[in-house]
Amino acid sequence: MGSRKLALSTGKLAKLADGCAVGTIGDTSVMVTAVSKSKPTSGGFTPLIVDYRQKSAAAGRIPTNFLRRELGPSEREILTSRLIDRSLRPLFPENFCYETQIVCNMLAVDSINNPDIVSINAASAALSLSDIPWNGPVGAVRVGCIDNEYIINPTRRELECSSLNLVVSATKQNLVVMIEANADNMLQPEFLKAIKTGVKEAQFVVNGIEKLQKSSGKTKRTFEKQQELSEEVKVAIESLSQMRLKDIFKNHSLDKLSRDNEINYLRNDVADKIRLDFPTLDYNLVVDCFGKITRRVFRDSIFEDERRCDGRDFDDLRNISCEVDLYKPLHGSAVFQRGQTQVFCTVTLDSHESALKLDPLSILTSGLKEKNFFLHYEFPPFATKETGKIGPLGRREMGHGALAEKGLYPTVPHDFPFTIRLTSEVLESNGSSSMASVCGGSLALMDAGVPVTAPAAGVAIGLVTRCNENDTKHIDDYKLLTDILGIEDYMGDMDFKLAGTKKGITALQADIKLPGLPLKIIMEAVVKATEAKSKILDIMQHCMSKPR
Repeated sequence: MGSRKLALSTGKLAKLADGCAVGTIGDTSVMVTAVSKSKPTSGGFTPLIVDYRQKSAAAGRIPTNFLRRELGPSEREILTSRLIDRSLRPLFPENFCYETQIVCNMLAVDSINNPDIVSINAASAALSLSDIPWNGPVGAVRVGCIDNEYIINPTRRELECSSLNLVVSATKQNLVVMIEANADNMLQPEFLKAIKTGVKEAQFVVNGIEKLQKSSGKTKRTFEKQQELSEEVKVAIESLSQMRLKDIFKNHSLDKLSRDNEINYLRNDVADKIRLDFPTLDYNLVVDCFGKITRRVFRDSIFEDERRCDGRDFDDLRNISCEVDLYKPLHGSAVFQRGQTQVFCTVTLDSHESALKLDPLSILTSGLKEKNFFLHYEFPPFATKETGKIGPLGRREMGHGALAEKGLYPTVPHDFPFTIRLTSEVLESNGSSSMASVCGGSLALMDAGVPVTAPAAGVAIGLVTRCNENDTKHIDDYKLLTDILGIEDYMGDMDFKLAGTKKGITALQADIKLPGLPLKIIMEAVVKATEAKSKILDIMQHCMSKPR
């Protein structure tokens, strides 16, 4: 992996687990175990749990809390867990409903090599070695850029000088599974070249894991597929729902709530009629079948009508409005509205003493002692017309906040003499609230008089394909959707978020649901997102073009 070697071993530790691998780069070692239950759970999704833990003993430290032991997961542990999860989840077989847990234990860590890349590759090896059905392996690499030269798996010190921090996970045949990046306003051509470089280097890791799997791997178990309805029942459900679903998705006057209400009413109506003819059927199986038909009809309508469910063309943005300086006591504030997604952002300035202090292990693995700029993202249940408990920050909120922070960080001057706390509260949500937080956050920073180098904006690109999921290398029929709705994210194959300024790219996160995408589609998504980002910045400029 670049100038350093990744060693993967198995057969010595945690031998009772379904799969175990130890990954080592330099003096950083991570043990990853994979265990899956033998009985399926109810529900049509993959119940995957990834837990990444940083142990103080791995760094020769004692925890500094009152109990002197590891407590709940830190922000860095949660974000790394999400990174690993997103690299593995797309490769589980469809209808695999067995609870699976990946546990990453940091055995040793130096101050040179980051443990996150080691963890992804060791997790890939553990699943490949196990008898758990999984269509891997994947290989992950980090790409940095110093003086226009790309560096594979840069050290912590090299990363501090790098204008790019790109993590890419890929399978054999150069198929991309996951991308996460932050950059210092990197130009689009350079960014695309970095992605290509990362995918190419990941192939060496994939080949190494395949060799280990051949020599030490277990035979994959067969798994019991979920109970399915008879063809007679499936045809009955389809005949009751297909045309009515087409009418719903062709009705461009519907918004999020009215469209959801129409679909829910139809689902209940179909289920009631089916139960009259087939009274012994499991209601959940009927609902699952209706959901699959809904997804197929929604996707087919995009290809057949060449238009989206809200009437937009594929490249169209939703209506955007923004406002700043909402409340006088606030240092800076903004409301950003894009369609039915609305965020309220505030900026508070304080002295350097208010900087966010990091824990000792995060300092060791990230190189940062404190943060003078940080973004806190909140997603209350009322944003989607739901009720729920408002309590500790969830993994999703933490991940979205971290992405929005990455999108804005390069625009904030590093010598600014104050600590900046930016909050983003989602008031309405119908897709891409994290990218709306970048837009609203940039306006709030300028409203507070923070001398940002340039305004920043973000957008999400979706994907709908017609392909065989066992052969995603050859995808010829697909549509890229700019500025996606929540339903387009849910029914689609990708959520591709990109943030940046007029000049370049500051952050990217690609969540891919298919078992890998060809580079061609990834490149097109970057280009479309860059074009949309520029249009959004033009609209924002009418509200506020420079700091006060």
